[in-house]
Amino acid sequence: MRFLMTSTPTGETTNPNLEAEMGAWIEELTASGVLLAAGGMALAGIEVSESGGEVTVTDGPYAEAKEEVGGFALVEVRSEEEAVEIGRRFVKMVGNSRSVIQRVYG
Repeated sequence: MRFLMTSTPTGETTNPNLEAEMGAWIEELTASGVLLAAGGMALAGIEVSESGGEVTVTDGPYAEAKEEVGGFALVEVRSEEEAVEIGRRFVKMVGNSRSVIQRVYG
């Protein structure tokens, strides 16, 4: 089962060792075959929408900074529970963040 995990900062990180711990965490998940892709994301974006046959392209950002997705991880795991446990480890490591986990089909 594949899951996309997106993370949003809710304040400053509380972990002074974040870089080292994040590097070790990424290495562990990559070595185990769980992590398929991960990365940080720019807060600005481009929105493409359609309504009544009209396509509109608008430069962002749109939401308040506290609502912007700051990073993602695509994981392949055996169960939703395993994805949730990875999400728990991530937010605990980072501090002051939230993560949304969505199953990816196909």
